[in-house]
Amino acid sequence: MELGLHIADFTWNGGATQLGPRLARHAKSAEDAGITRVTVMDHFWQIRGVGPEEHEMLEAYTALGFLAAHTTTVKLHTLVTGVTYREPGLLAKAVTTLDVLSGGRAGLGIGAAWNGDESVGLGFNFPPVSERFERLEEAVQICLQMWSQSEAPYEGKHYQLGRTLNSPQSVSRPRPFLMIGGGGEKKTLRLVAQYADACNFFGGPDAPHKLEVLKGHCDTVGRDYEQIEKTTMLAIDPSTTKDDFVREAAAMRDAGFVAAYVFARDITEPEKVIDLLGSAAPELR
Repeated sequence: MELGLHIADFTWNGGATQLGPRLARHAKSAEDAGITRVTVMDHFWQIRGVGPEEHEMLEAYTALGFLAAHTTTVKLHTLVTGVTYREPGLLAKAVTTLDVLSGGRAGLGIGAAWNGDESVGLGFNFPPVSERFERLEEAVQICLQMWSQSEAPYEGKHYQLGRTLNSPQSVSRPRPFLMIGGGGEKKTLRLVAQYADACNFFGGPDAPHKLEVLKGHCDTVGRDYEQIEKTTMLAIDPSTTKDDFVREAAAMRDAGFVAAYVFARDITEPEKVIDLLGSAAPELR
């Protein structure tokens, strides 16, 4: 099982003045420890389950550009971008730019968005869930078109683009990696089967069932289930031991997940996160 570092909590000792240097060291230390991917959330306020809204949060694509400049091998993407936060043409351009400047290490993680409080607070459009899923599918189609040789217009229900020009194109071939996040069985996993290179959802007792649902969608759309990378998320906190973590990660590996993105809660010294992951990684290979 591959391990990714998902940086979800920026409330570290030293405060804002030390956040840049500590973030750079954190990502480089992860890379040196054998971590293969580094991701950030696409949120503007901290989310429930990690900390209070007022805790530190960085804008995702600015942070990923900074991380690209301080790493050399790790894959970089959001986990995951809310479709309502950016126009799809801008999103495709941002991911392409990250890919070019990182030497082909960027991907797009995207989902239907869920944080209504954040959206209302900052003035983002937050339509009903059915519309968000329509927008998600259209946004994926637009990104895929912009990462192709086509410059044709795009005419959707929610988005209309007059010319899908995207220059330069990505360094990644044939295009940047595409992940669709979420475990919704009727809509999200169908979109994974139809479009994505990877899925991501939390593991748990129902994880094997969700993977079977994904396989069923693949059969319906004529997609090879084995082509889709199955990834999950794991949380650690100050009480997590290496044995605890290895046991949980191994259970997810045995359920069928090939990669786990690990995020920390309430760990104010990021070095402790890397110490844990670095010691656990050899036992999960």
